[in-house]
Amino acid sequence: MDKKISNQEAFSNKVVWITGASAGIGEEMAVAFAGSGSKIVLSARNREQLERVEKRCFEAGADQDSVLVIPLDVVDLDAMPGAVDKVMEAYSRIDLLINNAGVGVRDFCTEVELDVYRTALEVNLIGPIALTKQVLPIMIKQGSGHIAGTSSVAGKVGIPLRTAYCAAKFGLIGFLDALRAEVAYHGIKVSTIIPGLVKTGAVANAMTGDGSVIGAEKGVMTEGLTAQEAAAAILPQLACHADEFVIGNCDSSKMVELKRNDPTMIFRGLEKMAADLYA
Repeated sequence: MDKKISNQEAFSNKVVWITGASAGIGEEMAVAFAGSGSKIVLSARNREQLERVEKRCFEAGADQDSVLVIPLDVVDLDAMPGAVDKVMEAYSRIDLLINNAGVGVRDFCTEVELDVYRTALEVNLIGPIALTKQVLPIMIKQGSGHIAGTSSVAGKVGIPLRTAYCAAKFGLIGFLDALRAEVAYHGIKVSTIIPGLVKTGAVANAMTGDGSVIGAEKGVMTEGLTAQEAAAAILPQLACHADEFVIGNCDSSKMVELKRNDPTMIFRGLEKMAADLYA
């Protein structure tokens, strides 16, 4: 049996770039990597929140030279080359890119405006593809690297009210699967992270069909893992270069296996779920 590698062994002094690092799973991954001795690049839109996460990374053991804050909106493709340049100026390499930024959409297809579909695709799919394309030549030149993307159970199972989100997250899995095949030749690994329910602000920050935000009052998450528990489960999987892995043991996570084993049963069950939502 292969010896299990520790997070410290896997990630110490590795340059880890996380998008969507200002909250939720991204924030907790950043803190966990800080505790593992990594050099961390924190990206998201909100500088103030990134600086808050930066302080948590220092508290977890990172020193002043091991955390770099680079505000970045993943739909701003023109800003990406400059962000990559800043990372390379600071650390001269990129070992692990985690495409974690995302936005949810919850509404019936008939209610979702086309521009909202576009936003979901741009944030959850085009942004990760664009940043990966910026970083990939660096990793190829290094002869090593690791690219990860945070999809969702909704990237495996078509769940009612999530036609926009599912379209993007299914697409991300397809992109990562094809990329994995292509870049293995260059010594680069690709991992797909598939969280089930995680208690974050993702639902509160998700959009309705007209693009308005659901809000904290309606978007309360009461089930699933905490973001800290999710990060604790993710790092060991990344350490062993897992190709694809599901996080969490809730009913939504079990849907992935159920769909694989009995898709017809899942389809009929989801139809009933949608009928109940209409009712």
